[in-house]
Amino acid sequence: MKYLFSILLIAIAFFSLGFLPSKLTKSPLGNQFSDTTQTTVVATNLTVPWEIAWGPDNKIWIAEQEGLISRVDPNTGKKELLLKLTDVWQLRTSGLLGMALHSDMKKFPYIFLNYTIEKDNKKQTRLVRYTWKNDTLILPKVLMEIPAALGHNGSRITVHKGLVYWATGDALSMVDSQNPLTPNGKILRMHIDGTVPKDNPIQGNPVWAWGFRNIQGMAFSSSGQLYTSEHGDTNDDEVNLILKNRNYGWPTVQGFAESDAESAFKKLNNTVDPLLAWTPTIGPAGLDYYSSSKIPELINSLLLVSLKGKSLRSLKLDSEGKSIIEQQVYFENKFGRIRDLCVSPAGDIYLATSNRDWNPVAGFPKPEDDRIIKISGLSKSDPQNLLSSLPPGSKGETLYLQYCASCHKENGMGLKGVFPSLQNSQTIVLNPKDLIKKVLMGSKGPAIIDGVKYDAAMPAFGFMKDEDLLDILTYIRSLGSSHATPIDAKMIRQVRDANQ
Repeated sequence: MKYLFSILLIAIAFFSLGFLPSKLTKSPLGNQFSDTTQTTVVATNLTVPWEIAWGPDNKIWIAEQEGLISRVDPNTGKKELLLKLTDVWQLRTSGLLGMALHSDMKKFPYIFLNYTIEKDNKKQTRLVRYTWKNDTLILPKVLMEIPAALGHNGSRITVHKGLVYWATGDALSMVDSQNPLTPNGKILRMHIDGTVPKDNPIQGNPVWAWGFRNIQGMAFSSSGQLYTSEHGDTNDDEVNLILKNRNYGWPTVQGFAESDAESAFKKLNNTVDPLLAWTPTIGPAGLDYYSSSKIPELINSLLLVSLKGKSLRSLKLDSEGKSIIEQQVYFENKFGRIRDLCVSPAGDIYLATSNRDWNPVAGFPKPEDDRIIKISGLSKSDPQNLLSSLPPGSKGETLYLQYCASCHKENGMGLKGVFPSLQNSQTIVLNPKDLIKKVLMGSKGPAIIDGVKYDAAMPAFGFMKDEDLLDILTYIRSLGSSHATPIDAKMIRQVRDANQ
């Protein structure tokens, strides 16, 4: 009853704003806080810190995308370089991505890294183990190499009870995630030497679970349950509870199995629904579990940071850890894109911004970005529920900011060589049917636009309702020219019918 009532409140709020999105976030929203907010910058001028971790030396270990492993004293801000990788291939969302410290560094002084390399003219993701000795990293041991791509390489590693768990991306493949015999789009489980445990689902195979697109966060709870955060396509970012030998549906099932095709696939393959899904997407990134009494409201919560959503979120779990019963949003738009976080034994939260990465947002980077920011408390004035983040303006502008601005930017100018500008685009103004088709069907690229090559794929927005497409396309065409005539609903239906 509480779940249904919360969803009803969300629906009422969206109707009051004049529209209802095609898929609601399946989460109630809470509003209970007490502590005083305390934020402190502990490190500055970093270059895209993709992963941070609390070390056994009570310092924050940092993996920067270009190939640097460092540690920072959170009390003094002093930074020490531990390792500079020389074989990292870095562009957009490739590079040094994952880092994990062994859970028992006294007995097993190992650091696990995964990063992109170029080998025999092909991109690969390498999982390698280093030994920590005399304040440096030595004796690299390659545990595994798998196919990589310009994007969707996954990135997260965690060590639990002496075993290594590695979340891999689909590497832009639409078939590998559903093949348990390939390593991409999976969670892999192995011993610290790379060998396969005997109790894995398939003998001699590191695959633990499959059906993933691009996992960006992974964490164990104190009860030993494994959770992940994952980028969706144009819709349905996810948080999942990971179960052994289970299929999570990508690419057929996105978010909850709601359509006829998704429901049929779920029935046939026994896929697992997420605990939570977001449409519009928020770009979920690092994930951690909070069990400290320092901030009582966060006990037994997953802490999630986001890129597109530019916020920290707390996702309160039920007593069994099998569902999310409350969600809160903090620091929205305050620090820009946030890539990762870690929690100290004292219960302090540390956030790592990602404002110098390949896809900057308006107002960032700041002069001292990227930064690591310490959060020592949270006040009643900080939480913002999801509805408060809806931008003002017309319905078309609202939809544009939610679905398109993370790539084409708020002003429609795009990112040269990556995302084309929508301003003064004659294609958008003069060829409305081509525009509708591209939005409905997506595109894979490459393409030459105004003499510039663009190779980033555009996802399909065919899941959107015709009335929402009408508003968003009309707004996009107004960016292309103030004289562009509105698209009518009949034209959208004709193009949709012709391409089904």
